[in-house]
Amino acid sequence: MPTPRKIIIDTDPGQDDAVAILLALASPDEIDVLGITAVAGNVPLSLTQKNARIICELAGKPDVKVFAGCDAPIARKLVTAEHVHGKTGLDGPTLPDPMMPLQDAHAVDFIIETLRAQETDTVTLCPLGPLTNIATAFAKAPDIIPRVQEIVLMGGAYFEVGNITPAAEFNIFVDPEAAKAVFAAGVPIVVMPLDVTHKALVTKPRNDAFRALGTPVGHAVAEMTDFFERFDKEKYGSNGAPLHDPCVTAYLIRPELFTGRHINVEVETGSELTLGMTVADWWRVSGRTPNATFMGDIDADGFFALLTDRLARL
Repeated sequence: MPTPRKIIIDTDPGQDDAVAILLALASPDEIDVLGITAVAGNVPLSLTQKNARIICELAGKPDVKVFAGCDAPIARKLVTAEHVHGKTGLDGPTLPDPMMPLQDAHAVDFIIETLRAQETDTVTLCPLGPLTNIATAFAKAPDIIPRVQEIVLMGGAYFEVGNITPAAEFNIFVDPEAAKAVFAAGVPIVVMPLDVTHKALVTKPRNDAFRALGTPVGHAVAEMTDFFERFDKEKYGSNGAPLHDPCVTAYLIRPELFTGRHINVEVETGSELTLGMTVADWWRVSGRTPNATFMGDIDADGFFALLTDRLARL
C-alpha cells in the first residue's frame, strides 16, 4: 500500500464541508489528516471551529486536532452564507455540542509549524472555504511556500461563473485578496470549480443510499443534504444539492474521477462588478503562464459510489 497522503483540511463547515471531512476521516489508507483548521466563511469562526469538532466526533475521531484561524478576510468585512447553510452552518440533523477540545494554537501558526516540521513537499493543503488562513500563513512565513506539496481547493468557476454574485463563487468572493495571493504563490494548485461540483448532485436515490446505511453518519449526511438542497433546487432548478467540497477529498483518493486542464487563473480584486471572479483562461488565449489545474468534469456515479462506500466505514 502507498503511504497515506498527509493533508491539512482548511474549512468553514458548512454541510458540504462536513461531508468532505467525513470522507477524509473514513479513508485512512489514502489520507492522513494532520489537523483541521477553521476559517470564517459560511458562518462566523465561532461556529466553523465548533462545527469541525462536531463532525470529528460524529466520525468517531475525537483525537483529530482542530484549530481556530482567521475570523475575517484580509481586507474586507466578512460575508457569510446562512441563507444556504442555516444559522448554525450545519442545519438539518440534530447533533450534540462537541466534547473534544479546541487546540490553543492559532490555525495559521499550526499550518506554519506543521509545514516546517515535515519533510519538504510532503503536505497537501485542502482549503474548502475562503483562503484567508492559507494566504496569511504564506505572508507570515514565506519559507513554507516551497514546502507545500500541492493545494487542492474548492472554489471559483469558468463557464458557471458565479453563485454569490453574477461573476464570483462564494469562497473566492469572501476573500479575493487571499485567493489572489494563493494563486500567485507558485504552489501546484488543483481547483474544483462550480463547473465540476454542480455535476455532483445528491439526487433522491443517492441520498436514500446515505440514509440506508443505517448509521449515525449516514442519517446525518442525509439530513444535511435534505436541508441543503432546498436552496439549490429553488435557485438552479436542479435535482438535488451539489456536494462541492467532497470533490476535493475524492480527488485525493481517486483522481481519475476528474478531468481538467492546466491553465492560467487570475482573481479579480478591483472591479465592483466582477470582484472575486476567477478569470480562468480555459481556452489558453491570454498567453499568461498556467498556474492551476482547473477541473472540468467528474464521474458523478463513481464519486457517489466512493462516498457511500467510505461513509459506511464510519
